Amino acid sequence: MTRALVIYCHPREGSYTSAVRDVVLERLAFSGAEVRLRDLYGADFAPVLTAGEFETYADAATNRAPVERDVDDVLWCDTLIFVYPTWWYGMPAMLKGWLDRVLLPDVAFKLPNSQNQKIRPGLTHITRLGVFTTCGASWWVTHLIGSPGRRTLLRGVRAICARRCKTTFAAHYRMDASTNATRSTHLREVARKMDRFMGTGQSEPREAEI
Repeated sequence: MTRALVIYCHPREGSYTSAVRDVVLERLAFSGAEVRLRDLYGADFAPVLTAGEFETYADAATNRAPVERDVDDVLWCDTLIFVYPTWWYGMPAMLKGWLDRVLLPDVAFKLPNSQNQKIRPGLTHITRLGVFTTCGASWWVTHLIGSPGRRTLLRGVRAICARRCKTTFAAHYRMDASTNATRSTHLREVARKMDRFMGTGQSEPREAEI
């Protein structure tokens, strides 16, 4: 059975991002996946890597203790999905802090040592990686800037996952100018991409508040 971990990051329940999250969860349920949802704001996740944590950052025996639950979730899943708004062309500080504190040495990657001079992947059990976001800017402006949030996840995190890790991405651009029609259309696109991502048949997502 597929084991999917959904990392959700938005400060307000009832946002459009929460509607995207609900479609993602619905399609995962339809596929028969076992799902864990991590709501970073809802759990009041502390995103700051402290001085004490930095001192033990490379110590595999102790570095995961402050974020043990999150590490367990990452090691448990074979499918990792991020749902978040794009702010200033990147991910929210809360989500970046989750990456900083949870994707640790000997969890997400292996540091160089006397036998290996390169950083080596540690998330080779993750075979699917998904990103669903919203952007205030247009597609053109976002790509002109370089889409740093997308690069961090679909290039940086992808590089330490399974070699043939499958990816999917969907963004609703120009959110400030969005309409009920564009938001509904995008939710249907999220559902279609999720079904292809999970290898399941398609059906229309339930209506969500947008």
